[in-house]
Amino acid sequence: MPRAAICTAVGAPIEVADVELDAPHAGEVRVRLGASGVCHSDLSIQNGTLLVAPPLVLGHEGAGVVEAVGDGVDTLQPGDEVVISWVPQCGECFHCERDQGHLCDSGAVPMQTGGLLDGTFRFSRDGQGLAQMASSGTFAEETVVPAIGAVKLDEKIPMTSAALIGCGVLTGFGAATNTASIRQGDTVAVIGCGGVGLNVIQGAKYAGAERIIAVDMVPYKLDLATQFGATDTVDASAGDPVGQVMELTGQRGADVAFEVIGLAQTIDQTISMTRRGGQAILVGVPKMDVMVNVPAFFGVVLMEKTIKGSWYGSSNVQTDVPKLARLYSEGHLKLDELVSRTIALDDVNEAFAAMEKGEVARSVIAF
Repeated sequence: MPRAAICTAVGAPIEVADVELDAPHAGEVRVRLGASGVCHSDLSIQNGTLLVAPPLVLGHEGAGVVEAVGDGVDTLQPGDEVVISWVPQCGECFHCERDQGHLCDSGAVPMQTGGLLDGTFRFSRDGQGLAQMASSGTFAEETVVPAIGAVKLDEKIPMTSAALIGCGVLTGFGAATNTASIRQGDTVAVIGCGGVGLNVIQGAKYAGAERIIAVDMVPYKLDLATQFGATDTVDASAGDPVGQVMELTGQRGADVAFEVIGLAQTIDQTISMTRRGGQAILVGVPKMDVMVNVPAFFGVVLMEKTIKGSWYGSSNVQTDVPKLARLYSEGHLKLDELVSRTIALDDVNEAFAAMEKGEVARSVIAF
């Protein structure tokens, strides 16, 4: 009987308890978790920003070892080390066939219901079905996930680092290398230098950006940003960040600007600091009622700006996860440095508090 961290109600502290876990159904695998990152999206469910009905097992950024496979699974076997993908990608639907696996039709149902691909639950507590976040539920010692939501690792890397590939790294690095079109020598601005923003910076550097301007209000995060590749920093608490970025770019603006927070104010700032003909990439998850208001003629047509959303880093997990693992093994991608704290499952509420205060890049649960 595994232990799991459960969101019992919006605004309530996370509860760690024993849960029942069914055997995997057809097309599913049971995974013993080695580690799980504590991501801001987990907090967004607990505080009601993301509308997924509790109770549910939180966690969507994890890595572990396959314990058992359901009928029809021939791509994985017990003993395989895997990274969990919170967007299962079937490889066969309309979007997958157009290299948009991050928009896979299969991933839409569990995102809303908290169940697996058939809409049913594998976790239960006291005889009642228990949902799991994004068909993942990685805040648990063991979980059952779709086989198409588990990517085999060929590289031997620490579980605490591998777990981060599953969300923060794919989302940030992918936003820079897949969603955006960064050219050699470009100037990039990144608003929000938490776990995802740091990976946008890594991705922008990898893509060839010459100048990377990190924007945040927390000195600790700005210091981290320089370690991950930022060439300039802007303290948003010290004055208008748009004005500061414009000054740094000779009043032209950034070729590509990324918003990695999800607030209306910072979305507006990101669009404003993007140069004429540039790209504003929206990565942060906003509340459902946040609107983007841009003058159609003066803000978009005349300026020829591209405003583009980025979901899961526009990633194809079957190719991007192995690529990122390889870059890490070759010393070209920082993962260990993203781990601010390694914690126990029982410490998840403290991890949420530290994240809200901006004290960490990532807390990682080590099982």
